[in-house]
Amino acid sequence: MRSGRIILWTGGVLLALAVLVVLAFRLSPWPSVALIQYMFSRGDAQVQSALERHVPPGIATRADIAYGPGASDRLDLFHGEAAGPQPTVIWVHGGAWIAGDKSGVSNYLRVLAGQGYTTIALEYATGYGSTYPEPVRQVNAALAHIVAHATELNVDPERIVLGGDSAGAQIAAQVALLTQDEDYAARLGIDSAIAPGTIKGTLLLSGAYDLERIDLDGDYGWFLRTVLWAYTGVRDVMADSIFRLASVAEQVTARFPPTFISSGNGDPLEPQAVRMAARLAELDVPVAALFFPAALEPPLPHEYQFDLDRPEGRQAFGAMVDFLDMTVPRKR
Repeated sequence: MRSGRIILWTGGVLLALAVLVVLAFRLSPWPSVALIQYMFSRGDAQVQSALERHVPPGIATRADIAYGPGASDRLDLFHGEAAGPQPTVIWVHGGAWIAGDKSGVSNYLRVLAGQGYTTIALEYATGYGSTYPEPVRQVNAALAHIVAHATELNVDPERIVLGGDSAGAQIAAQVALLTQDEDYAARLGIDSAIAPGTIKGTLLLSGAYDLERIDLDGDYGWFLRTVLWAYTGVRDVMADSIFRLASVAEQVTARFPPTFISSGNGDPLEPQAVRMAARLAELDVPVAALFFPAALEPPLPHEYQFDLDRPEGRQAFGAMVDFLDMTVPRKR
């Protein structure tokens, strides 16, 4: 009898735990987000390891510089041996808005710094309790700090380009738009912290720019519903008026900065990049777009640009440097 009661008690505890786990995943996105964050951290580590061989010698690193009072208000800075302020690329890392960190793009920015730029990786809040549009506010504030401290950061405030990958590209595009469009900034509730025209161009890699058109019921439906719920704090994100402003392709104006944009042919976000490029062209915004034939094999995945061991990754890097030379030319 005693052993039977123990079995029943153990079974009851396990059942209760199972119910709690199911409820946790149904009532909050964060248990699922924890798994997603782990997978992103592993992927970032692999990318950085593969890029190590491409980092040139002589790149200086200044890590965890505070640009604000918050724990995530931090930036990493990279530059070569050239003295004085350099044309500057400020980069917003990806991670589906709820994962990743600035270390995930550090070696890529070191490689870019070797071309004669100051490069800066921005951190922003991705954890529980921080919701959209907080990362947009943070990047906006970081720009003000960088401009105010340009000399000590080896930054030329007249030659700044804002870039990003994946979710970071979307955030970068949103910040670039609010710095140029007072009406958009007012609707978003974020005043630009820098003067219009400070951002001379944008680099938008593997990003999402038309979020209202994403398929929440398709192959990536669970993932998208989870990350957008966590990012916005709203389960029905498509009913949220502020979230709709994140669809930059629908909000962009002719004042948007000149842009380099690219996605791989195997990236599920590629149609959004194509749409964004077309919209910029319609508005006569200078745009340099790099897309690939649908038949290219093997297909180029999301974030293909970080693979400098593949010719298309090197092609994207070269095209990006060409765009920078036209937009924020290096002094010879």
